[in-house]
Amino acid sequence: MFLIAGPCAIESRDIVMHTAQSLKQICDRLDIQLYFKSSYDKANRTSMSERGVGMEKGLEILQEVKSTFHLPILTDVHESWQCAPVAQVADVLQIPAFLSRQTDLLVAAAQTGKIVNVKKGQFMAPWDMRGAIAKIEANHPLASAPDSLIDSKSIWLTERGSSFGYGNLIVDMTSLVKMREYGYPVVFDATHSVQQPSSQVGVTGGNREMVPHLIRAAVAVGIDGLFLEVHPEPEKAISDAANQVRLSHVETILQQALAIERTVKH
Repeated sequence: MFLIAGPCAIESRDIVMHTAQSLKQICDRLDIQLYFKSSYDKANRTSMSERGVGMEKGLEILQEVKSTFHLPILTDVHESWQCAPVAQVADVLQIPAFLSRQTDLLVAAAQTGKIVNVKKGQFMAPWDMRGAIAKIEANHPLASAPDSLIDSKSIWLTERGSSFGYGNLIVDMTSLVKMREYGYPVVFDATHSVQQPSSQVGVTGGNREMVPHLIRAAVAVGIDGLFLEVHPEPEKAISDAANQVRLSHVETILQQALAIERTVKH
């Protein structure tokens, strides 16, 4: 099982570097492959609140993480023109859930030749992800390789909960099973799955206390990767303050997940 983790938004160089160093030390101890994640722009906001440091400054910070700690980088892209410059730094381009059906964005991400992580929209069934897969497969450079097959790691599919009325999400664990049938790694996004969209005035709420419980369930069902947004002081975060995991809690959560994974595999 690999881990995608980091602060939701790039708030400052110091927070990013501190979190990256801590996560790397944890993952080295636990023998987990870490992909460092943070967003230079939180474009999908409920209100006109803080969005991050912007693409230019954000990519500079992510490049420093990559060079200093030798970590692969994952970050979001929101518009098709962003894909090429972001791919100069990022090893994985992430398609946000709200944009998971945007053809031009999926095509541009695929054309970079990088891994594309598609978050399943809160409004989508797991089988709807076949459309996103087809768009990427049709435009990825490896599609012209012998046998016209893309390496199984070139697309990741991420579950992050489904809309359940207003201001609530649920996780259908059978979605993880169904998406694995499509032949690509499946990731469980535990922190966005506990969001409570627009549950506060102009702000998305959440319940981080539920994160470890959902992780245990997802690992028992079977996943390839785990996604966690992590912050040293979540209550001070500019985005997803209610559902980011406290950095000091990450190692215990991962230890439990690994123990379950070992049990299931045996």
